Parts: sequence; C-alpha cells; structure tokens
Amino acid sequence: MVAVKVGGESQAERNKNYGRIISFSRRGSRLGDRYEKVMEMHADDYVISYPGGLAQTTIADDAVIDLNAEFGREAPLVVEIGPGSGEQLVSSALDRPEWNFLAIEAWAPGVARCVNAAVREGADNVRIMEVDAAQALPIIFRTDVDTPNPRAREVWTFFPDPWPKAKHHKRRIVNLDFARTVAGVLQVGGVWRMATDWDHYAWQMRDVVTDCPYFENPYAGKNIDPADEGKYQGGFAPRWRGRIMTRFERRGIQAGRKIHDIKAVRREMLNEPQLPGK
Repeated sequence: MVAVKVGGESQAERNKNYGRIISFSRRGSRLGDRYEKVMEMHADDYVISYPGGLAQTTIADDAVIDLNAEFGREAPLVVEIGPGSGEQLVSSALDRPEWNFLAIEAWAPGVARCVNAAVREGADNVRIMEVDAAQALPIIFRTDVDTPNPRAREVWTFFPDPWPKAKHHKRRIVNLDFARTVAGVLQVGGVWRMATDWDHYAWQMRDVVTDCPYFENPYAGKNIDPADEGKYQGGFAPRWRGRIMTRFERRGIQAGRKIHDIKAVRREMLNEPQLPGK
C-alpha cells in the first residue's frame, strides 16, 4: 500500500498547522529518478498507507492501523523515530529477522532511502510510515479499537534534529509530552534508547526521562558529564552495542562533538493515568 500524501496546503490546512509545533524540517522533498523508481517498484511492500489528516504528514484521528496485518505476522516490535537513511533500521532488521521494525519518518526522501536500503539488503521485516511521530503514534498505538497493536519492545530516537538555536528548542521532539507518548507505545519493561551529539540536547533528554514518572533511568547519577548544565547530573548510558556508527554520528564526531546515550526503561505503575496511545 502506498502512503497517503496531503498535497499543497489549503487555507484550512494552514489554519490547522497554525500553532502546531513540528520537530522536523520540510526540506526539499524531490526524490530524484533513482528513488522514484525504487518507490514505484517497492513502496507497496514496505510503506504503510493511512488515511491522512488535514495537515501534511498527519494521520486521521479515527485511523486504525493493524501492524500485525501489515507485517503479516505477530512478532516483537521495535519502533525507530527518524531513521535517516535506514542504516540502523536495516542493520538491526537483518540481525533480528524474527522481530518487526517500524520506522516513522516525516521526510519523503528519507522514506525512499529507507525503502532502498531495505530492498538492497533484503530486509523484509521492515515497514515505514511517512508521518509526524508526535501526532501519529498515539493514534497508531491506542487500545480503544477492535485490533489493538502490540506494545513495542523498544523505541529508538537516535540523533534527532538538534534544533541548536535557543529559540528553536521548543521544536525538539524529545520533551515531556513526547515521553508520555513513548510510554504509551512501550510495553512495561520496554526500553527507549536515545543518542545525540549535541550536549544541551543530551542534558534535555536526560532531564525529560528523570522528570517523566513512566520511566526509570538505570544509569541515574552515573557517568557524570563535567560540562552538564541540566537540572540533574549523570544519567548517561554506555554506548549500546546494538547501535551502529551512522553518518549522523560520524558527522558529529568529525565536528568534535561528544556522543551521549540515554536509556529509559518503561515502569509499571499502579493506578496508571490515561496515556496517549492508551
């Protein structure tokens, strides 16, 4: 199935987007001949379609996505948010063929690159949705439908757009509201893995995990960063051995930036309040 696209914005769409803070940049969206061909041939196999919402890259509020049907099986699930070119996504899918891997990517060329990588490597346990993660995940994983989707074993947010200017920090995807959304996606004991090469964003990620009651940081107070200007100290995980070196990390290292990893474990809570996605 081919993903639904919402075309150029009408006045109604602009009204819908007004005040909506998005965490991604709508960079050039032309695929180029190579990727257009890939999408023509393989999008039906890898890209999940959905009824579009009013604004671009949004999903209709009443949409029902049956992930088990999309993958053709029930299996442990990993959700990667912002997979870039699909390096981590496809590498992990090949390492764990018995798992399902769902990528959430709002940038059309990124979707095409992920499809291309999956086709090239023969990773048939990958599916991709071209949607805004913050808006779509609560709809995809809600449980008030007849065929609720399984909770994910892991969610990955590796090297998200850092929005380095202070005036743009509100656009960073990792914030307390999004942490609650991720908690609604994960099963109890599931893991949210993050990595960034921007110090201030790393401190923000750690602070968000610490402040979110649905998560426990197993490295709280450990691996202290002397330059840390966040609310708390420490809380950074060792590099996860399953995280490969991607071009985003390589670019950060070449620029002289330090890499931080954060690991958050979904807690079981008594009298748990209603979460997005639940």
